[in-house]
Amino acid sequence: MSVKSCEKIDNSKVVLTIDVAADEFEAAVNKAYFKLRGKMNVHGFRPGKAPRKIIEKMYGAEVFYEEAVNIVLPDAYEAAVKEQELNVVGYPQVELETVGKEGVTFRCTVAVYPEVKLGQYKGVEAPRAEVKVMAADVNARLKEMAERNSRLVSVERAVKKGDTANIDFEGFDNGVPFDGGKGDNFDLAIGSGSFVPGFEEQLIGMKAGEEKDINITFPENYTPELAGKPVVFHVKVNEVKTKEVPAVDDEFAKDVSEFDTLKELKADLKKKITEERKAAAQRAFEDVLMDKVADGIEADIPEDMIELQAQRMADNFKQQIAAQGIPFEQYLKMTGSTEADLLAQAREPAQRQVRMDLAVEAIIKAEGLDATDKEIEAEIKKMAEQYGMDVENVKKYLRPEDVKDQIVREKAIRLVADSAVAVAPAEEKKESEEKTGE
Repeated sequence: MSVKSCEKIDNSKVVLTIDVAADEFEAAVNKAYFKLRGKMNVHGFRPGKAPRKIIEKMYGAEVFYEEAVNIVLPDAYEAAVKEQELNVVGYPQVELETVGKEGVTFRCTVAVYPEVKLGQYKGVEAPRAEVKVMAADVNARLKEMAERNSRLVSVERAVKKGDTANIDFEGFDNGVPFDGGKGDNFDLAIGSGSFVPGFEEQLIGMKAGEEKDINITFPENYTPELAGKPVVFHVKVNEVKTKEVPAVDDEFAKDVSEFDTLKELKADLKKKITEERKAAAQRAFEDVLMDKVADGIEADIPEDMIELQAQRMADNFKQQIAAQGIPFEQYLKMTGSTEADLLAQAREPAQRQVRMDLAVEAIIKAEGLDATDKEIEAEIKKMAEQYGMDVENVKKYLRPEDVKDQIVREKAIRLVADSAVAVAPAEEKKESEEKTGE
């Protein structure tokens, strides 16, 4: 293989003309022969046993050229890209210029990472919220903890909203039971909205041991078999339970934490909430800063970069849908959308992400940022502790180069944040001005 020419046709595309010598192409033609000979019928020979020259005489000298080109192209293209030190994006558009005994010549047009001119990335101004934690915030967190530690207790009264009713139920469509419409000893939280609209409300007022029929019409966007259909559920209430929330006192503090008093627990919660909000405020601050830095770059971004990022985002969304147990095709039917719609929706966020990535890479290059082996090891150890895994097991799933990339990216973002100018958000500034009478 040799690169005949490497021509830049704009700031984000390159045309490579690649020659593959006669001996290399002959070797590829021979590989093609061994691959395809079993599929060719030649009178007088068993399948796969006909000599190459006989097949070429019968079908023409070019019979194996197409497959030989497919064999030789990937390695030749990869070698040419490496030789020219190109940072390519996506897949090339390939034109076959010449092919024959003398060899083959390809013309490959491929997008490359664009040259990026950074705008301002130091001293950027962005709003950062002041972190305040009030007594009401701590009490709200305590209430959440009490709710999590509540228990259900049986009561001898009719079902009310907020109760949990243990029920047996069976659904009938025109008197015939339908699939998925039956359940026994099912705990249903009244008001949760987890059943078909109208079902839970009709349980209110029923007592343990009581039975009745409930009339329901399924929503139009339900499963096709039942969408829009009126059905009847026969329901029996087995037990009525209500939530018992523990009192928030010193005993509660001992039960749910390592502290002996409620006062100590409150102090710890205030500290944790403060740390959480500071971290969230910092992330929001950094997001605004990096959006400004990304908006300030100058670069001719190839469409291939945006399309690849949009496809990655769409693929990630598909995985999230699958993780919820919903087949992607079913999701498309439920939402009345297509995969093309999904890609179109991903285009704008993909464009923002590409600009962000280019900006970060440009900062890394401008500042000569790097990560040492010691830093990489420390980050892997930190991740192992975070997920309760052994360091060596973490290394099986993470490549050091990926960890390095993450560390360097974080350094670039931290560099921007450390040099930034934080100002009060508009609403905080307005409140301050109102208080001072300005």
